Amino acid sequence: MSRILLSIDQHIATLTLNHPEQRNPISDIETVEAFEGALAQIERHEDVRCVMITGAGSAFSSGGNIKHMLNKEGMFAGSANDVRENYAKVIQRIPLALHKLNIPTIAVVNGPAVGAGCDLAMYCDMRIASTKASFAESFIKVGIIPGDGGAWILPKIAGYGRAAEMIFTGDSISAQQAMDWGLLNDLVEPEELIKKATDLAQRIAKNSPQALRASKQLLRAANTMPLDSLLQMSAAIQANLHQSDDHIEAVNALLEKRDPVFKNR
Repeated sequence: MSRILLSIDQHIATLTLNHPEQRNPISDIETVEAFEGALAQIERHEDVRCVMITGAGSAFSSGGNIKHMLNKEGMFAGSANDVRENYAKVIQRIPLALHKLNIPTIAVVNGPAVGAGCDLAMYCDMRIASTKASFAESFIKVGIIPGDGGAWILPKIAGYGRAAEMIFTGDSISAQQAMDWGLLNDLVEPEELIKKATDLAQRIAKNSPQALRASKQLLRAANTMPLDSLLQMSAAIQANLHQSDDHIEAVNALLEKRDPVFKNR
């Protein structure tokens, strides 16, 4: 059974964590490699304009495999130095792969997102959740820290104070609380989740694939760049986009009041 399912339909890729019996953990090397491989395949697919990430079954992702932690198996095996290296070789590859992906991403959170599963949702550009979802930065509950970059991404999404509360308590928050705290773009009933996420993905996918990827690059760069550097980067990207066929097509379509047909050039 494949740990990651990937489907592509009409410019939208859907990546599904597919280990529902264990609530979709993401700390084993097989899942990480499959996840990385799926993102690489999506990146190479020039016509993909949006990615939805969700979980099979009742959970989005349980994050790290607790039984493996207890039994010192998999990435948790060996000496302190072994575990340190294993984090870089295994779980930390997921946030890096998502951060590097030049395509907009939507976390479609169907159920609990726990530990690294919570961070996985946060590393997506947007989040839509079911009322059955919950979020827990639960590492402290098992005596560890967010080892996958949660302390980097969560304050950017929730603000420092909310992130500190989630990290220091490890307590689970409801989907409604996550919505109130600004962690979500939308909150819907379970039966509406896929439709709502797909609607958003389709609204994104109507736009130029070149401009979407460039916009994602700018948003990512804005996390670390000073304004003057970002403006220089924006001007350089903009100059190239102005020469593209898709830009001309977008302008003509707007003036002619029709849907554009992009060719990614």
